[in-house]
Amino acid sequence: MELGTPVLDNHLHLDPEHGRGIDAVEDFARLGGTHLLVVNKPSWHLGVEAESGEDFRAVFETTLAVVERASTVLSGRAWPVLGVHPGLVSRLVRDRGFEPGAARDLMCDGLDVAAEYVGEGRALALKSGRPHYDVPEAVWEASNDVLRHALALGADRDCAVQLHTETTEDLTAVGAWAEERGLPSEKVVKHYAGSTLAGVTPSVMSEPDWLREAADRGEPFLMETDFVDDPDRPGAVLGPKTVPRRVRTLLDEGYDDAVRLAHVETPRRVYGIDTESTLG
Repeated sequence: MELGTPVLDNHLHLDPEHGRGIDAVEDFARLGGTHLLVVNKPSWHLGVEAESGEDFRAVFETTLAVVERASTVLSGRAWPVLGVHPGLVSRLVRDRGFEPGAARDLMCDGLDVAAEYVGEGRALALKSGRPHYDVPEAVWEASNDVLRHALALGADRDCAVQLHTETTEDLTAVGAWAEERGLPSEKVVKHYAGSTLAGVTPSVMSEPDWLREAADRGEPFLMETDFVDDPDRPGAVLGPKTVPRRVRTLLDEGYDDAVRLAHVETPRRVYGIDTESTLG
């Protein structure tokens, strides 16, 4: 089903072993989806209880393999986004007895490995953040240290950084942290964002009202589902067909410029990717 435009889901997960994997990509493509940014699942969801940064390689390699397969299905292509889920800090501190500082160091080591993949051209961007739930002050500070480390790596590798954070409409402080480290704040992306985020680029969850609000604002934004590909959580967040369906709705309602902004101009500006020239 051609929509006459590139259609990018900026943030979803694929689990080729336990989830729908490539079947989900085929659903996306059948509805007119063309491009994907595939974020590695949390390490422990893939059975990896990391003891060192090197242990994250298994997670990253699984993601690269499914991205390669996804690109054979799409009329465009998929790119991997690699990093360490910020929720790992709680698993380390609460469940595995790590001190916050030791948890921070392990997560930073994992991000260093992810940045190697970016430097080699095997991954497009990094993923980091901080817990979206209440944590002790020491854990919060450790998490912010990890986030700042990710921003510094993004500046060093000249790549975007996707963030998982608390629900907020204002990340200007985080945008300032990025700028201080040499990473333009527009290359910091808050995933699971609403339509009125300040400070960094919003990756708007593809709820119709949120998308219309983002379109009416006319500022750079991306669209996502955060599809988790977890058979134990059916119906969690949005399914892989959602972004192309929402694009069709936006086009039907006359939001052609907003669709181009979200699927051509903002991806070029944030990630340096060309969703038009990569169409088959």
